[in-house]
Amino acid sequence: MCGIVGYTGKKPAGEVLINGLKRLEYRGYDSAGVAVIRDGKISLTRCKGKVSVLENSLLRKPVKGSTGIGHTRWATHGKPSEENAHPHTDCSGKIVIVHNGIIENYLALRRKLKKEGHKFKSETDTEIIAHLIEKYHKKSNLLKAVQKAIKRLRGSYAIGVISSDEPETIVAARKDSPLIVGLGDGENFIASDIPAILPYTRKVIPLEDGETALLTKKRANIFDERGIKRKKKPVEITWNAVMAEKEGYRHFMLKEIFEQPRAVQDTLRGKIDLERNGILLGEANLKADKIKKLGKIHIVACGTAYHAGLVGKFLLENFAKIPCEVDIGSEFRYRNPILKKNDLVLIISQSGETADTLAGLRLAKKSGIRTLAICNVLGSTAVREADGVIYTYAGPEIGVASTKAFTTQLVALYLLTIYLGKARKSLSEKRIEELLAELVKTPHYLRMALKTENFVKKIAEKYFKKSDFLYLGRNINYPIALEGALKLKEISYIHAEGYPAGEMKHGPIALIDEEMPVLAIATKSKVHEKIISNIQEAKTRNGIIIALATKGDKQIKKFADDIIYLPETVEEISPIVNVVPLQLLAYYTAYYRGRDIDQPRNLAKSVVVE
Repeated sequence: MCGIVGYTGKKPAGEVLINGLKRLEYRGYDSAGVAVIRDGKISLTRCKGKVSVLENSLLRKPVKGSTGIGHTRWATHGKPSEENAHPHTDCSGKIVIVHNGIIENYLALRRKLKKEGHKFKSETDTEIIAHLIEKYHKKSNLLKAVQKAIKRLRGSYAIGVISSDEPETIVAARKDSPLIVGLGDGENFIASDIPAILPYTRKVIPLEDGETALLTKKRANIFDERGIKRKKKPVEITWNAVMAEKEGYRHFMLKEIFEQPRAVQDTLRGKIDLERNGILLGEANLKADKIKKLGKIHIVACGTAYHAGLVGKFLLENFAKIPCEVDIGSEFRYRNPILKKNDLVLIISQSGETADTLAGLRLAKKSGIRTLAICNVLGSTAVREADGVIYTYAGPEIGVASTKAFTTQLVALYLLTIYLGKARKSLSEKRIEELLAELVKTPHYLRMALKTENFVKKIAEKYFKKSDFLYLGRNINYPIALEGALKLKEISYIHAEGYPAGEMKHGPIALIDEEMPVLAIATKSKVHEKIISNIQEAKTRNGIIIALATKGDKQIKKFADDIIYLPETVEEISPIVNVVPLQLLAYYTAYYRGRDIDQPRNLAKSVVVE
């Protein structure tokens, strides 16, 4: 998420920072800012909106100096505004920081610092880091102060710090959020992504978790988590600027597929209390007495988010024991839905700006019904208008075909289900413990699923010329069949249909012949034998069978032409894992067909008109 640039050298820092931030605009952001040191004083310029707005501010009021840090922010704590834009300062204004990531314990730290006399100017989790560093900087240099401060932090961070007391120094640190050091001739850099510094250097040192870096214009020293200096060999970057934006991936879609373990981990971060066997969803604004009285949940969403909602229906009815309906946003308000006093309307939207989904939200509000949003964009219309929110920390999604937004929406629905199930006592403590144990493993399962890439690529190469695909799933994986088919349609332009496998005999079976690939989701589940029977029916009609199966399943070999094996998990968690090879299959099929994968024809990232 977000963009970080830092520079110390001989050039005007403001120009280097603006150029770097422009090269990080593809990551998505809602505000921007820079801080530059000159003659022991820090000039801070921030704005809501685009880097161009920031650049115009600097043209009107130029900053001078050769050391500084800059940032483009994607809001996670605190609405998009100038006050919440980075960089942030401490009480004295002598220490300035930029930060990517999420600090889980920021509220507890904020309370302690307030008691010690610190005064805060923003709603962000980032500002508490500046105040922590200020606290330790009184008795040590900037490097040691940062090293002490980060030991107090729980969560993820990539930070760049400057101080007017050490005007030619930048200190950087990282944990679970990318940060690199760039090495130049009489100048050095930090950046969250390679494109920011490509015009100036191609020698970089990627920081590892727990490491800190001390930069001046003449040196760049790296220290491990114990504060011991390390020797690290720089990496020579051979990518061009466009490839660098994609971190070496051919397309943003592929990059975002591979970002899913991190995105899921960030969405889970700070929301699970394993010691108390609980879920923390304070921003959902759902009180226990209201939860117990819930009558029905109406899920409203469009496209991929609608498929996430269908998975949510299975979860909410099975575990929370709450009746649930799922509506496509463009249909919900026109069918005059029956909404009752104790109902909840849950909208799901990556952008929070989808017109049809917002129309459903407003209908619920007008009817006096409580609303909740699952959304990826802080400060979006959905977030502002809903009564509560569960954020999916997927970060900016550039590719039109949604991938990491979908998996994080599923995670949010699992969290909500367990939260409601616990409050209503429809889930036993033992069952909650089992589900949480599996949920925290999902980043690991996703990494294992991503290892199918090369095999899936071969399947795509084998079948990319086919004109029709049929995707089959049952129970909680039926929506994943729908999502797999949608991905293939969106970016390869192949006709594909997702279907409940048990309904195959009621029509689609007539289409199956030796030219049609049938992709069946046959991972371990209570309906495994049923889906095997459906596969046999398709095979009897000479269909080409591509199966998703759980590792170790030997039975499937009798019926499938190609098998994609996935790690074993509980059935309820399997949709998060099963969707990954379907995303990869769509991607590589489109790749072999020569499609414009990141910007498929006729599609937009967010549909903001009806």
